[in-house]
Amino acid sequence: MQTSNHLSNSTYSPLSKRYDLMPYRQCGKSGLKLPAVSLGLWHNFGGDDSLENAVSIARYAFDNGVTHFDLANNYGPPPGSAEKTFGKILSGDFRSHRDELIISTKAGYDMWEGPYGNLGSRKHLIASIDQSLKRLGTDYVDIFYHHRPDPDTPLTETMGALDYIVRSGRALYAGISNYDAEETEKAAAILNELGTPLLIHQASYSMIDRWVENGLSSVCEKRGTGLIAFSPLAQGILSSRYLSGIPENSRAGGKSPFLGKKKVETWLPYVKALEEIANSREQTISQMAISWLLAKSYVTSVLVGASSTKQLKENLSATDTIEFSKEELEKTEQLLLLLAPETSK
Repeated sequence: MQTSNHLSNSTYSPLSKRYDLMPYRQCGKSGLKLPAVSLGLWHNFGGDDSLENAVSIARYAFDNGVTHFDLANNYGPPPGSAEKTFGKILSGDFRSHRDELIISTKAGYDMWEGPYGNLGSRKHLIASIDQSLKRLGTDYVDIFYHHRPDPDTPLTETMGALDYIVRSGRALYAGISNYDAEETEKAAAILNELGTPLLIHQASYSMIDRWVENGLSSVCEKRGTGLIAFSPLAQGILSSRYLSGIPENSRAGGKSPFLGKKKVETWLPYVKALEEIANSREQTISQMAISWLLAKSYVTSVLVGASSTKQLKENLSATDTIEFSKEELEKTEQLLLLLAPETSK
């Protein structure tokens, strides 16, 4: 992987050969292609984070063919600040490259006080996209997602709002996130009737978290819906981060609601065994975890986060070795069944 060499206060010019560095994949049955690896801005782009570091990560990503940048209205902290940060990058370094980018955002989790600040009502979703567009400083996003199912709102209302948002020009495509297989089937059917196909489903998916394989992947294939995987490293468990212990300054060493010490310790033997297979492939465990997902025919793209360009470089290099031999796949699956039976189908 490569990056152009610019100072933070210089005029940015992306690498001319960036599109030769990244494979692109058809998103379901649509005409849209996404990079095999996309950049998620859940962490490290908030108002409490370094803007200079965020700019460096975004530049490095684009220099290496990453065209898809994924946000949500509540990403930060504080909520909304990740969109503001990316808005600064979009109006600065990327101002001449908007048509080369796929920008997505989402709504559905807690964003503001009162009964309209979350979930899936028409009121919440339309207000959310308008707020997001202001923070991003753009007229439209490429993909707008409903971020989570809402049991209190009719699905026809939620999908109708997504259809309206696309028809009004606020977004080019509609997506959903965190819906199970049955919910996805119903959502896709409603959107299809409305004439706005369900482009993509964003789901947590990794070697450790394989719920997607229990019906969702089949629904996506049947409906021609793309699938983009988030948390491919299971919040860092599938990395070298914890192989020698749990650092105090790590996510698991802190008070993260998503990753605790007990979970890391439970999976440590699993990760060490997988690392041996990764080493035989001349990959890191992180790279192999991403490649494992990309080897699935129904996976359009894998969303990675990055706290540095060094970390992003490692993750992007996963695209160099996507294929697995039959023996490697068998060994990997045996480990999943032996050490993590709950991840099996």
